[in-house]
Amino acid sequence: MTGNQRVITEGQRQQAKLIWDYHQMHHQVKPCDVAIGLGSHDLGVPAFCARLYGAGLFPVLVFTGGPNPTAPERFPRGEAVHFREHAIALGVPEGAILLEPKARNTGQNITLSREVLAATGMTPDTVLLVSMPYMERRAFATARKMWPEAEVICASEPLEFDDYLKSIGDEKLVTEDLVGDFQRVIEYPKLGFAIEQNVPEDVYAAFESLIRDGFTSRLIS
Repeated sequence: MTGNQRVITEGQRQQAKLIWDYHQMHHQVKPCDVAIGLGSHDLGVPAFCARLYGAGLFPVLVFTGGPNPTAPERFPRGEAVHFREHAIALGVPEGAILLEPKARNTGQNITLSREVLAATGMTPDTVLLVSMPYMERRAFATARKMWPEAEVICASEPLEFDDYLKSIGDEKLVTEDLVGDFQRVIEYPKLGFAIEQNVPEDVYAAFESLIRDGFTSRLIS
């Protein structure tokens, strides 16, 4: 670890991994009518989209996302724009990609992508949502609420938790993101943004423990 990488204790790592495992839906990826790459700070999303496109799993790919709210300097022209460029560099044809550059949250990712597809005459029955690994469950719950008639399959770059921590290089930041996304899985159904998800007791206990330890920067008020 370098001096600017913030580390967590072994106990905190085990609790974070419980939440990490919960966030992943473990869906079986299959051919779909369209894929949607959800904007984030992680170029693993467009890279995995390019890999899935190359495997022939979908003919059309939408990248969605405006400026990243927590790290706007990372993708100054917006998440979708940078994701599109990265995917093209990895071999996805320009003509296979649609752009949705305005969304500021996951609900808008879904609804605005749907509008972009409708504008081209597409009403897909099956949608592959590609996100960061710890966003799968929230993306699924949001899409089922916002787009109930579509079959939604979630996918993310297949990384083990420890490998993801190393790839980001900031264990504390990843843990705070895990805690924040978990809170949104719990709270957003109450606000009408998503469908409810079952939560195992040990996962909820890990969430509460990490909050007590101060991993609170990504919590909503």
